[in-house]
Amino acid sequence: MKHVPQPRRRLTTPSMTSSLSFLLAAKHTELSELQRLAQSIALARSTAALVHELQRERGLSSLWVGQASMGQAPPESDLRQQTRCTDRWVAQWLHESAALIAAPSAHGARLLSRVAYALQGLEALALLRSRVAAMALGTQGLSADYARLIASLLAVVFEAADSASAPELLRPLVALFNLMQGKEWAGQERAAGAALLASAQAQAHEQAHLIDLIEAQQRCLEVFESFASAALLPFWQERQRAQPLVERSRMRRLLLQTPAGGALEPAQSRVWFACCSQCMDEMRPVEDQLTQSLVAQASACMAQVQAEIGQLEQRQHQAGSAANGANGASETQRSSAFFEAARPTLQPTPQGLAGGLEKSVLDLVQEQGQRLQAAAAELETLRASLNERKLIERAKGLLMAHQQLDEPTAHKALRELAMNQNKRMVDVAEAVLSMSRLLAPRR
Repeated sequence: MKHVPQPRRRLTTPSMTSSLSFLLAAKHTELSELQRLAQSIALARSTAALVHELQRERGLSSLWVGQASMGQAPPESDLRQQTRCTDRWVAQWLHESAALIAAPSAHGARLLSRVAYALQGLEALALLRSRVAAMALGTQGLSADYARLIASLLAVVFEAADSASAPELLRPLVALFNLMQGKEWAGQERAAGAALLASAQAQAHEQAHLIDLIEAQQRCLEVFESFASAALLPFWQERQRAQPLVERSRMRRLLLQTPAGGALEPAQSRVWFACCSQCMDEMRPVEDQLTQSLVAQASACMAQVQAEIGQLEQRQHQAGSAANGANGASETQRSSAFFEAARPTLQPTPQGLAGGLEKSVLDLVQEQGQRLQAAAAELETLRASLNERKLIERAKGLLMAHQQLDEPTAHKALRELAMNQNKRMVDVAEAVLSMSRLLAPRR
């Protein structure tokens, strides 16, 4: 029987409209991620303001308790006014955090967990205030409780940075976290120095604690400067010049160079407190400008993606109209373009997807891939520093639990181990964590 050749079956290929549909889906996904990140940035902005008010409340509360313990009658009006101001920012923070529940991110589980923990701390704030009013806490216990609450809020900002998917937003978020953490170490230095002066006697272990706090804030501020934008750094330097740094250095020398057991003047505690408070207050405008810039950057990123979506939708409409009159020659031309196109590079195209409707679909696909690859490479570099910090923080937590150390002392121990072994701190942290079973917390 003679073989009759069958007509060759034509393979169907995705149309131009189908390709654009996937590009549009990618851009809509990117827009959704940016919208969730914008919510996290709004929460970080409220967190920065709330932490500042809590730091002021901690300072005034510590001063109030210290004066009352010396038999003086401290005024309560300033503290009451401060608590009302703090409560206004608590309400704002609760409003911003609720938005995360309405639109949770697939990668936001840790952020939501941090928010939940911080919320527990804010709910306990009323109890802390009642203990202060009843003089049930000394200045050290009071400072430690406020520090724990503030640390829970700082963790929210850290997780917001860790979940950022846009490198142009991740860098300022990392800068913001380190600026806030550095300011918190400054607040703890203020409390520790005031307590040392109020005790009227230099104590070696308290002086060592002050040194650790000073080194910790310097470390954070150095990281902040390395991640801050070129536009922000001049403003930061201007605010530094407004700080009473000379007076603070003089007071630091007084606290640190007085021999152990030597006399200190309790009346100097107010001078020290005022000096440190002014330094912290001059850092607050930098936080505010940084968070304002973050909000503006997030809005600009979303506007750009929305414009690109509009470009693609218009292109999709044009492609649909052209498909109705397309002939075989034009289809062959589109198919051969895939194999004849240059191999994509890792360099991003400056114009992005908004470069014009005259580009082919293949051009748009390649540009999208190039841009995402470049962004992924930068994100990987930025996340490396965050991951190293996580390892160091976990190792410090292990040392704190086992050796009953505070955070600056645990950090100093890790740093000294790294220097003695000529290794990076992150390598030492990994070694400590590998011994976690041997260093389990004592019971």
